[in-house]
Amino acid sequence: MDAELAQRLLKVLDRVEAWLPLEPASVDWSRDVAALWQRNALGGQLMPVAARDGVTMDDLVGVERQKAALLANTRAFLHGRPANHALLWGARGSGKSSLVRALLNTLAPEGLRLIQVDRHDLVGLPGLVQRLRDAPQRFIVYCDDLSFEGHDDAYKALKSVLDGTLTGPPENVLLYATSNRRHLLPESLADNQDTRLVDGELHHGDAVEERISLSDRFGLWLAFHPFNQDTYLDACRHWVHHLGSEADWSEQARVEAVRFATLRGVRSGRAAWQFACQWVGAAQEDARS
Repeated sequence: MDAELAQRLLKVLDRVEAWLPLEPASVDWSRDVAALWQRNALGGQLMPVAARDGVTMDDLVGVERQKAALLANTRAFLHGRPANHALLWGARGSGKSSLVRALLNTLAPEGLRLIQVDRHDLVGLPGLVQRLRDAPQRFIVYCDDLSFEGHDDAYKALKSVLDGTLTGPPENVLLYATSNRRHLLPESLADNQDTRLVDGELHHGDAVEERISLSDRFGLWLAFHPFNQDTYLDACRHWVHHLGSEADWSEQARVEAVRFATLRGVRSGRAAWQFACQWVGAAQEDARS
């Protein structure tokens, strides 16, 4: 092979390699505190991820009971004591996902490790849990914004891992999920038509029982509700101080925060954060002008 042909082949190889996917980084749990589980032809792989932000428990306003309950449950788990799988359900933007992130930021130094699994990768959940069984670390397997459609069978893998197999989940794994739906599955009027009153007792039909059976496997239910105006304004003030300074919160800011929530039709922690970004960003831009 002459030198010119060899040079051309090397250039072709360089172009092919540029299009090939990068080799996934391996997880080192002594260094990494969070990872994503992604299903593939070999079963699945763990990909380390950096913490999304530095949100803390003190940053979450209006969910004091939920913070205390989830923190206590997780610390019991980390210390090898009995603890429950947790379902955080309720209004959108009310702090469910933020609470899980704050929990990781708070307890990672105490040994907590978190693995997020998307709904479409739940089929590989039993394999992931089996892989974690002999690891020395303690893991929260986390499903964010979880819900299933009426004819979706993916939830069976989740049911099996939670409480449906002979072995059950390993002692070093808990499952936490967030959802806007209390029972994770859609509920229709037709499902309740088979409900009967027998000797003064309410008996649900099979469709309702099937929907309840999944969420019932979570021992800790934490409900999140829309904020009232005072709580919403407290959250706005907190985030304005966090992003700017105390001087940025004023009576005018309060009026604009109320208008912001009214136009969006929701009072929530997410809306408070979005208002603070808008208000502080505009104030800092004006200061530069």
